[in-house]
Amino acid sequence: MSQPATQTFYWSLRRELWENRSIYIAPVVVALVLLFGFVISMHTLPSRMIVAADLGHTGERAMLARPYAVAAYLMVVIAFIIGAFYCLDALHGERRDRSILFWKSLPVSDRTIVLSKASIPLIVLPLLIFVIIIAVQLMMLLLSTMALLGNGPGLMTLWAQLPLVKMALALIYALIAIALWHAPIYGWLLLVSGWAKRAAFLWAILPVITILFFETIAFRTSHFALFLGYRVSGWLTQAFADQAADSFAAEPLRSLDPLRFISTPGLWVGLLFAAAFIAAAVRLRRNRKGI
Repeated sequence: MSQPATQTFYWSLRRELWENRSIYIAPVVVALVLLFGFVISMHTLPSRMIVAADLGHTGERAMLARPYAVAAYLMVVIAFIIGAFYCLDALHGERRDRSILFWKSLPVSDRTIVLSKASIPLIVLPLLIFVIIIAVQLMMLLLSTMALLGNGPGLMTLWAQLPLVKMALALIYALIAIALWHAPIYGWLLLVSGWAKRAAFLWAILPVITILFFETIAFRTSHFALFLGYRVSGWLTQAFADQAADSFAAEPLRSLDPLRFISTPGLWVGLLFAAAFIAAAVRLRRNRKGI
């Protein structure tokens, strides 16, 4: 009796987490390092509260929220790096160690396997990073509260001005936008992982470097470099109306622009390419047995 497709997908997803513990260990380690750095900076917090009081409402809120926003940004960058390296090894690794022969003997389709692997950077990592960021920010708030226990006005200002809930809502929106925007990058890396016999990383970046050098030498332009930059960081300019760090930290929800984001042609073209790359990766896995 065959298992329901959802159950098969669920167990395939769990398999990825079992076999790739760095997916959740690496972000936790980085979070602990960030917290350690924050603890070291605690001795300057009372003086920073005095400075913040002279900046006005917006400046004060931005200054208080800046460390929390920086921590969230760094964790998002780490998630992108983890997702990229995971995709590069996702299909190549199982052929390298020949475990693909065992997994192909199970009644699980290649489409289910590839989709479960694609779900790691597109769904699992954003959810995991959201939980870790919220935990880090709450720990930062707790540490700040302990540091200001003898400073009544400073403690009241911290709790009154820190827009932690709004930052969490903006973070959810940002993580969704980032996952959708970076989908073609992850799809390309999965495709290369399924195709390359060895050195998947080199095969992933070699075409990019070749095009960059060719355009520079032949046409003396940098359109492809600009396109790559747009593909990596364009989610910020398209999903947020105001990208100024202090404005976003002070009023996170005012910067959100979901209508512009979902109406951006680059988003939908990227998703089409992501679907094509993933479909090609499924086909490659179906036709390949070993390295």
